[in-house]
Amino acid sequence: MKIVVDTNIVFSSLLNIDSNIAKILIQSNDTFSFYSCHFLREEINRHRKRILKITGYSGLEFDEAEYLILKNIQFINHNLIDTKILLKSKTLVEGVDGNDFPFVALAKHFKCRLWTGDKKLVNGLSKKGYHNCISTKELLEITSEK
Repeated sequence: MKIVVDTNIVFSSLLNIDSNIAKILIQSNDTFSFYSCHFLREEINRHRKRILKITGYSGLEFDEAEYLILKNIQFINHNLIDTKILLKSKTLVEGVDGNDFPFVALAKHFKCRLWTGDKKLVNGLSKKGYHNCISTKELLEITSEK
């Protein structure tokens, strides 16, 4: 099953490497194919110092956690997605969080679900008729069925 992963999910897993979110990303590559945008890496780099401060990780510990979490995610340049999909995705996130349009666009491109823990995003997309998000709880249910 293809799943697009947004920044919120990866940040949550970096902040708690023992969380269910991190376990899904690290241990479920036989069940899920994870995809994300290059923008995610930019966000991690931009917030690295803040994550180090919150977690107390050393630089090496952060690098190891980042590697474990990202190793099963295939990164796609969202600029390669059809312009119509990009424009529709920008419209969907307008007024909610404009930075999330690449993740929505990638999910639309792959015709798969977007994994996010951002309730504001989920609710905003839902109000605009986009119901293609998946929760951590739903992913845990799928992995427990295996």
